[in-house]
Amino acid sequence: MPELVTYLTFDGNCEAAFNFYKSVFGGEFAMMGRFGEMPPDPKMPVSDADKQRVMHVSYRIGEGANLMGSDTMSNMPKVIQGNNFSISINAHSKAEADKLFNGLSAGGRVTMPLADTFWGAYFGMFTDKFGINWMVNFDAEPKGK
Repeated sequence: MPELVTYLTFDGNCEAAFNFYKSVFGGEFAMMGRFGEMPPDPKMPVSDADKQRVMHVSYRIGEGANLMGSDTMSNMPKVIQGNNFSISINAHSKAEADKLFNGLSAGGRVTMPLADTFWGAYFGMFTDKFGINWMVNFDAEPKGK
């Protein structure tokens, strides 16, 4: 069975929000990466203003809850209430990721097709036909959560 994770999106205050959550729940971040740490990509340049924004943070709360998040870059759509979260599915295989992605995205809008990524995951994003944002992820080698 895949794992579901809440994924939050912020407009420049992701780190502050996650530090606040950590002050309440305790613990440590499993990972925090910034847009400035991404490999250069001419199709997706990172402005100097965006380099310190959070590309991805992963935070395990207690025994069974995971919270993940990121900032948007300045050239992305403005974050508003309603588009500031996604349901992230961590699949157990590429085949399961394909099945879930293809099934849930039917009739919706794919924003990033499933593909191998520079961070080592098989990953894609879409908005389903009901307007809900989803992310599907498969890590061949499990990482900290």
